[in-house]
Parts: sequence; structure tokens; C-alpha cells
Amino acid sequence: MKRTMVGLITALAGVLALASSGTCRAEEKLRFLLDWKAQAEHGGYYQALATGLYKKHGLDVTLMEGGPSVNNQQLIAAGAVELAQVSSDLAAFNLVRAGAPVRAVMASFQKDPQILMTHPRDDVKTLADMKGKPIMIADTAVNTYWVWLKATYGFSDSQIRKYSNNYGPFLADKSAIVQGYVTNSPLLAEREGVKPQIFLFSENGYPSYSAIVLAPQKLIDTKPDVIQAFVDATIEGWYSYLNGDPTPALMLIKKTNPDMSDEINAYVLKKLKDYELPNGDDAKTLGIGAMTDARWKAIFDEMVDAKIYPASMDYTKAFTLKFVNKRHGMAEGSQP
Repeated sequence: MKRTMVGLITALAGVLALASSGTCRAEEKLRFLLDWKAQAEHGGYYQALATGLYKKHGLDVTLMEGGPSVNNQQLIAAGAVELAQVSSDLAAFNLVRAGAPVRAVMASFQKDPQILMTHPRDDVKTLADMKGKPIMIADTAVNTYWVWLKATYGFSDSQIRKYSNNYGPFLADKSAIVQGYVTNSPLLAEREGVKPQIFLFSENGYPSYSAIVLAPQKLIDTKPDVIQAFVDATIEGWYSYLNGDPTPALMLIKKTNPDMSDEINAYVLKKLKDYELPNGDDAKTLGIGAMTDARWKAIFDEMVDAKIYPASMDYTKAFTLKFVNKRHGMAEGSQP
């Protein structure tokens, strides 16, 4: 009886030791809401999921598709998901202005790939030429890049026409203007015989980061290790996707969204590399996911000058740098 009791105590001690070391710890469940339907621009996240990087970091991550009518700002503020991706700094500033305790924890893209696209036409050669003309944009754009276009180029809400993830109306109307991404939209137009004019925001003064990951302040405060694990795994996913074999991510993306053909996926991946969206600018020295106070302040000051936000607003509540700028994953390069 004594030996049995000793054995039980020894076994229990072993279980407790394993639990305290984290070996038996249950994986942390996280729902990450993407800013659009699954596509190759989300490659780093899908690579981290497909190759087991999230699991390796103790996470059980569900990637949720967004879309033209899904408001990621509202959903993350309401606590409907643990993490959410948004297109630009302005989304984070909007949450600060609304008093929602949510912060950006990493920027997957150093530049915004957002564009406006037209048919070839003589009356539109710059973004400024679009003032007063109908423009098809998604609901999510109204409180993000559209704010910048109104402030910088004098656009008005009367120009807005609804974009519902369908280029059919644009292709059928030679006077149409539609939102898009430089990484995929030109190809979609060219496949239908249209050689589009492309107006890339980041080449026209738009200083925002893009593909920004937001987390609630409560999660940042109570489980910083979970946030760090997600950021680190995602960064590793991006390096693996860009420098290694992207097949695991592309297969999972195609399975999730069959509209993403091999041709589109290859085109997107090339453009991500050509424009150095995930790994250019500050990411070259600080690592993928990099953000700086100076960059956040630059766009905030521009929006203050445009009277979008009050100068008294604390822009630093929109982000935290505690999880990035650590050169994580750079030494390993493409290693998952």
C-alpha cells in the first residue's frame, strides 16, 4: 500500500512538473479575422498555419475570412474575435477616437498595396483627376483610405459606389473607377482584355502601413506571451512563404477560396516580392512586422493637418512596439 501511494505521488509530481513546464499546456485558441477572403496576400498567416508554426508556438489559430461588408474594426472592438487584420493605420486611429481599447501589434506590410484602377482614359491621369467621379469602394474603405482621399484630393462621399468583390461592373463600364490591390487587380483586368491604369496610394503620398494586426488591450495586458507567440509565428510564416517553399500556404488558400487560381497566386507572390511589401523599408533592418513611432506619427500628423483627428488625441494608443522590431526570424530566413 505504501509503495502504491509513493508511486501515485511520484506520478502526480511528474504530471505537475510537465504542466508547469508548458509541455502539457492546452493550445491557446485564437480567432484571427482577415481583412478579405483568403488570398495569396495572406500567405504568411496561411504558411504559419499550414506548416504548424502556430501549433509549434502553442496556439490553435483559426483564420477567418473577411470581405467587402465585414467591418473588422467593429468586430475586434466588440470582442467578437481575439485578433483582426485591418488595411491601414487609420483603422487603428478610428478605434482610439471611438475609445475602443485596441492596439496594432504588428504590420505585415510596410507599404499599402491599395490602388484605384481605371480603364485607359484621357481625362484621368492622376488621383486628383478622379475628384467628382463615381468610384466603387468596399464598405470597409469608407473609414480608412477614403478618409485620406477626401482630405488629400477633395473627394466626397457622393462619389461612392458600392464594390461587392466583383469586377464585372468595372469591366463592363469604361468610365468606371474601382478599388483594388496592386498585387492582383491588374491581372484580373488584363485577363478580360483591359489594360488598366493603376494609381498606387503609397506612390502618391499615402504613408500608412498595411495588413496591420490588431489586438484588444485586455489580451495584451493579460496574455502578452500569447500575443508574442502569434506575432513570432506569423513572422516566421512570412519568411518561410517569401524565401522558402510557399506551396503549403498556397494550397490551403486555394482550398479555402477556390477563386484563387495558380496563376493569380503566382502573380501575387511575385508582386509581394517586387514591391517588398512585407520585407521592405524598416523590415529590412528590424524584421518583418516592424513598426516605428516616427512612421505612426507621420500619418497621424498628416490626418491632423487635414482635420480628420484632433491634435489632442493620443495617437500612441493606436499601437504598441513591444512585440516587434526584434529581428525575429531574420537569421533563419526561410526556415519554418
